[in-house]
Amino acid sequence: MRVFVAGASGVIGRSLVPRLVAAGHEVVGMTRSRSKQDLLRGLGARPVVADALDPDAVAEAVAAAAPEVIVHELTSLSGPMSMKAARHPERFEGAIVTGRLRTEATDHLLAAGRAVGARRFVAQSFGAFRLTAAGGPVQTEDEPLDPGPGGPRQPGLDAILHLERAVTSIDWGEGLALRYGGFYGPGTAVSLDPEAPLTGPVRKRQLPIIGKGAGITSYVHVDDAAAATVIAVERGGPGVYNIVDDEPAAQREWLPVLAEALGAKPPRHVPRWLARVLAGEMATAMMTDAKGSSNSKARLELGWEPRYPSWRQGFAEGLGERDG
Repeated sequence: MRVFVAGASGVIGRSLVPRLVAAGHEVVGMTRSRSKQDLLRGLGARPVVADALDPDAVAEAVAAAAPEVIVHELTSLSGPMSMKAARHPERFEGAIVTGRLRTEATDHLLAAGRAVGARRFVAQSFGAFRLTAAGGPVQTEDEPLDPGPGGPRQPGLDAILHLERAVTSIDWGEGLALRYGGFYGPGTAVSLDPEAPLTGPVRKRQLPIIGKGAGITSYVHVDDAAAATVIAVERGGPGVYNIVDDEPAAQREWLPVLAEALGAKPPRHVPRWLARVLAGEMATAMMTDAKGSSNSKARLELGWEPRYPSWRQGFAEGLGERDG
């Protein structure tokens, strides 16, 4: 099939595009940066330059490509996040832009897909953790992301919900929203790159276990996420899918293992009240109250099997290499 990938030069796009090409698909990769055209050619895609927030540019790019499938991998979350941004994530520029990409750009791509008669639309959503008071510690796609009244809301939740509702309700094709877990591996926030957003703080013991460290995170290796996306391009019914590994884990479990994998000393411990002062309520809640996600639906309905079914193996073996 002809597949149009928006955000093709991003972290997951760099893993996704070669897999789509290897599977026999013709890939058109959209980037906003002219300097990344050669990168996309090297990955096997035909590059097109367009600003995802410009509806006319998106419509023109998609019309020229005439794809059967559109894949939306647009975010703007690369680079370090300061302590100030952690306390007020709603003010973090990358989060603000990503919110627009999950709302405005989603609508532009959906309109363009309708216009060219695309029959499938696959979009990146987010499901590494949930700050909901309802339900058990590990939740399915049927349980709400919205925490309800009171309590902290994960950053950009309204934009995430807009994307999922818009994509899965299209009447001109099949729309799938993939709730990726927390990425780790080359190019991500958790990798062997000393400049990676989480690597430096872990090595410097600046990321402590907060309180009892009971907040749960669901991880996925970036290559496993890309492999799941190829499957979603080819098959699977419309709806939301959690693309996470088999082992959602509390912070007190995964953080010491990550520190060891990075050659760092064990993390410090700080009380919850101090974390609130230093990092803010939202970051504290992630590490103390968050809930994880189940991948049962993706395994059953998509037939997806991650190469790294547990972050334990992935942190030990997959922080610095791609599998293909």
